[in-house]
Amino acid sequence: MNLDLVKGQIKAWKFRLSDHAEEERNNDGIEIREIRQALLSAELLEDYPQDKRGPSCLLLGFDAQNRPIHVVCGLDKNEIVVIITVYVPSMPKWKNPRERNIVI
Repeated sequence: MNLDLVKGQIKAWKFRLSDHAEEERNNDGIEIREIRQALLSAELLEDYPQDKRGPSCLLLGFDAQNRPIHVVCGLDKNEIVVIITVYVPSMPKWKNPRERNIVI
């Protein structure tokens, strides 16, 4: 995934949220402005070039209160960023914002 392209599209407001992303952002109390802010300074955590729905990636960014936000996104055929899901990483799945928790 081209992170510079994603950030450029976010900066230009060329993005949309899936229904699932809308539901998850509401569950975690994440505002659209916070998603945008997190994406503008995001780092790539995981790249999924072979995803069956099309290439996507997991990005980590932070809102104004330094709250970590994970965003899984891809690009549609018009290079609009599609936010597939968004959430605040937490236990038990995440040990910290950058490291998955290994459950045995």
